[in-house]
Order: sequence, then C-alpha cells, then structure tokens
Amino acid sequence: MPRRSAADAARTRAAILERSIDLASLEGLEGLTIGRLAADLEMSKGGVLGHFGTKEELQLAALGTAREVYRREIWERAQSAAPGRARLLAIADAWLSYLGRDVFPGGCFVAAASCEFDDRPGRVHDAVVAMHTEWMGVLAREARIAIKNGELPRATDAEDLAFGLNAIAMGVNQARRLLGDAAAADRGWRAMRALLGAPRARRRYPAAATPATA
Repeated sequence: MPRRSAADAARTRAAILERSIDLASLEGLEGLTIGRLAADLEMSKGGVLGHFGTKEELQLAALGTAREVYRREIWERAQSAAPGRARLLAIADAWLSYLGRDVFPGGCFVAAASCEFDDRPGRVHDAVVAMHTEWMGVLAREARIAIKNGELPRATDAEDLAFGLNAIAMGVNQARRLLGDAAAADRGWRAMRALLGAPRARRRYPAAATPATA
C-alpha cells in the first residue's frame, strides 16, 4: 500500500505540473493559481497545495519541468551529431522544429518566462537566469569546438554566436505568437544557417528534427 500511495502521489504531482506548464505558457508563471489548477484537475485546493507548499515552489517546479521538456526537444535531439558546427546545425533544426510545432500551447515557455521575470528579483528570477545561462553555455561550448576545428572563422566570438542564435529563436517565437507569421520558423532556419555559414536551401516547418550535416 505505501508503494501504491507513493506512485499515486507521483502521478498526481506530474499531472499538476503538466497542466501548470501549459497554463504558464499561456498566462505566465504569475498566472498560476492553486484555485485554477484545482478546478482544471478536479482536485481540492489543499490537494494541489499539498504537493508544493507555496505558489513559489509550484512555479519553480513548473520551471524545472519546462526545462526538461526544452532539453528533450532540443538538446537531446542533437546529441547524435558530431560536436561543433554539425551539432549547432542539429540544435538549430531541433530548436526551430520545437518552435514551429508549438510544443507549449503558448509558445516557447523559456522565452515567456524570460520576459516575465527579467526585472523581478527572487528565486524564480534566479532559476530563469540559471536556465538561460546553462543554455547559452551549451551553445558557446559547441561554437568553441567548431572554431577550434576550423568549421567557423577563427575570428568568431563563441559568446556572440550563442547570443545570435538565441536572438533569432526569440524573434521567431515573437513573430509566430504576436504576429501570426507562419513562415517565421523558416526565416529563423535560414538566419541561423547564415550565422553558421551553412547552405540556406528553403525548408518548411514544423518538421521532425533530425541532425543536420555541415
């Protein structure tokens, strides 16, 4: 019985977090309320609150869940590509597929959280900063490998390249969500490949992400 109870609690927590990240992508992390989640999941407020304790803990848990989705959808899809430019191209494909397929109903969760908490001090802000810093580090590391391998010009600044790729992705998300630009992911794909010095043949998104070749 204790094992079953623990498994049930884990499933309930996972259901709460799944609903939380969908809601937060549409209404922001500040829009998460215990009452709304309880109503959507047909639970008591106490039942929801008991899994997290406070709204802030719920926000942090939702952010952590979104990070895992982001990692699975983008980083893990690119792992089979060789380190360096080939992996950066695979990341670009996976990233734009993720944006083009609207994995979160409100668009990119990370982009939304970054805008929502960019000037709000606190633990949630710090967690968003940590996510962003981690991801930019991944991009810069692959850029440094590409530069060392001669796949990108020696004068390339790895941090600048990471900044540029992220800026393009943020622009794609805004164009899709705010402007309804159905071609935004294709534009982003061409822009990222231009930044990486790769051919820019036309491509249509959404599409299943596969590792790209240099």
